[in-house]
Amino acid sequence: MKKSIVALATAATFTGVMAGTASAQEYEVNKGDTLWGISHNFDTTVDNLKNWNDLTSNIIYPEQRLTVKPEKHHTVKEDETLWGIALQNEVTVDQLMSWNKLTTDLIHPGDDIVIYPSEKSNKSEIKNDDKQAPAAPAKEESSSAQPSAPAPKEESKPAATASDSNVAKEITMKATGYTANCDGCSGTTATGLDLKANPDAKVISVDPSVIPLGSKVYVEGYGYATAADTGGAIKGNRIDIFFPSKDQAINWGVRTVKVKVLK
Repeated sequence: MKKSIVALATAATFTGVMAGTASAQEYEVNKGDTLWGISHNFDTTVDNLKNWNDLTSNIIYPEQRLTVKPEKHHTVKEDETLWGIALQNEVTVDQLMSWNKLTTDLIHPGDDIVIYPSEKSNKSEIKNDDKQAPAAPAKEESSSAQPSAPAPKEESKPAATASDSNVAKEITMKATGYTANCDGCSGTTATGLDLKANPDAKVISVDPSVIPLGSKVYVEGYGYATAADTGGAIKGNRIDIFFPSKDQAINWGVRTVKVKVLK
């Protein structure tokens, strides 16, 4: 299904802005852009964009520059842990390790840690990180002291939703929301379903090479749905979830969810 966010992929103009220990990626607004469309293209929310750019309304103008991905740097202090830094910034240890190309959670005083506030994890991810014991705090390196091994990450048990016996595979995916009620949106999915005529349909947009079209799925936080649509920006482990209204799609924001593909 044609979605308005697809056009943004080729129209984006970026600049990097540095200021002390913070930097940001900027986007120059083009004619026809909306905050909602820009937020989807950059995997963030409308509220984040308004907050980062001191906007009091959703009105934007061509050639206006918007901060779309703020970045900050944290200098590790004595006794700090990666777990503590993650908790303080509402992100996960895995995110910090990925952003900083770390192979372990061992850090040292003076290390520079990059943090992207725009990619804050959801509350369930923070709670899971709370359950694991923090690794050894950052200490000055010593030839006689050896760092203690990090506590093993506790596996969270799946909720009593789709029965395991009916699940073909489970995938962790990034999920955004979309609606059929927007300028330039046809309302018809890749499988021919008219979403404007069926606003209560539970549908997700997928990369067919990951989840075949027509598959029945269970999406964490959304429920049972059908993989009935595709999108130009939906590649790999990413899905777009259909909502009857624009407000519902905006409220969903960007989440990391578990998707169970049913047999």
